[in-house]
Amino acid sequence: MSSFETVIGLEIHAQLATKTKIFSSASTEFGAAPNSQANLVDLGYPGVLPVLNQEAVRMATKFGLAIGATVAQRSVFARKNYFYPDLPKGYQISQYEKPIVEKGQMDILLEDGTLKTIGITRAHLEEDAGKSLHEDFHGFSGIDLNRAGTPLLEIVSEPDMRSAREAIAYLKKIHTLVRYLEICDGNMQEGSFRCDANVSVRPVGQEKFGTRCEIKNLNSFRFIEKAINYEVVRQIDIIEGGGTIRQETRLYDPDKGETRALRSKEEANDYRYFPDPDLLPVVVDAAFIEGVRSTLPELPDEKAARYIQKFSLSAYDAGVLTASREMADFYEAVLAALGAGNEKLAANWVMGELSGALNKDSIDVTASRIDASRLAGLLKRIVDETISGKIAKEVFEAMWVEGKDADAIIEAKGLKQITDTGAIEKVIEEIMAANPKQLADYRSGKDKLFGFFVGQVMKVTAGKANPAQVNELLKSKLAG
Repeated sequence: MSSFETVIGLEIHAQLATKTKIFSSASTEFGAAPNSQANLVDLGYPGVLPVLNQEAVRMATKFGLAIGATVAQRSVFARKNYFYPDLPKGYQISQYEKPIVEKGQMDILLEDGTLKTIGITRAHLEEDAGKSLHEDFHGFSGIDLNRAGTPLLEIVSEPDMRSAREAIAYLKKIHTLVRYLEICDGNMQEGSFRCDANVSVRPVGQEKFGTRCEIKNLNSFRFIEKAINYEVVRQIDIIEGGGTIRQETRLYDPDKGETRALRSKEEANDYRYFPDPDLLPVVVDAAFIEGVRSTLPELPDEKAARYIQKFSLSAYDAGVLTASREMADFYEAVLAALGAGNEKLAANWVMGELSGALNKDSIDVTASRIDASRLAGLLKRIVDETISGKIAKEVFEAMWVEGKDADAIIEAKGLKQITDTGAIEKVIEEIMAANPKQLADYRSGKDKLFGFFVGQVMKVTAGKANPAQVNELLKSKLAG
């Protein structure tokens, strides 16, 4: 496989977070009864006319500005003609020759720590199709048109990725960005964020691209990575066996862990694109674009750079904390309540104990059982040495389960740290007296036994002795 190079381009479909559909007033809310949110426009009745949703245009513009792309002041909707049961009109309204966003880019962090720029060819507006349902029917399929007409932003990359991991890194950066911009909820389980992967291979050193296959409708990071890796091996096996790759559309079967052919790949001319006669060109002026620019939030890369510079966090920590807007907001709220100088402590707890608890309960940080101010209250007790870091983990677990503040739990459980020098010295002397052999061995040069004595002190004090004081006093006492 080392003699072949993988070439990957992604087409991401982000469902825009508008309240109504792109060309009708029907609701986009997820989970309604089948066909209860499809009006005459969505159903493709003769004589009805589409009306463009301005909010979808604003969101597309926002995305274009965030990736440093050109936002076209004039773009055109076209009809993409094909027949499928969940497409009542017999065509999909999309943008083809003149999309609203062109020529942007996104930087991804590679495993070796270097940055790689992925080109974004275009991002265009289009309507989603309905959904065919097969699971609940025997011998036939059901059609749910609730999704028909839902606004999509299709984000098309250049074929700049050379491995499945690079593709996932790019996909996650786009996922983070659309959520920061609040233009898409990014819910992959509900189909709000999905992608098609174009995969090909070529001999190393060859400039000409190989024949690509498109893997459709992938909706989880794990499945996307597995699908790409499988497809790469499949194509290399065919080529090394003397065969040729057919350009086709394929589906990924997660149960079998393999891709399978769906249909031969269509070319653009198969869709007979032409400008939609029912829709005027979309014209946005400079004032509109600048108005949208003024609403841009601090973007993930900008926020991460600020964390590195202002808070002295590592690039890794900054990347984890800014992976979602909600997590970054939580971290900054903890820090605001805790005070300057504790940036790393707050980062460690948000990325460690908090994230672990959230993952265990499968909930988002917005549903955390411990809010930012209460977590800061716990961390203050580490800072002022009321409790040790180890005891703090016990307090955190109790806070998560019982819903009480740190101070109440520390008081009720008697967890305050022992800082009385005399009390700690007494414990140390008792342990030295009880372990004469270890004491003699330590004094004869076996320095590693220092950890044994630390452990004994912490055991006797139930972890409440101040660790720094224990170390200092032990060094003095053991030295004789």
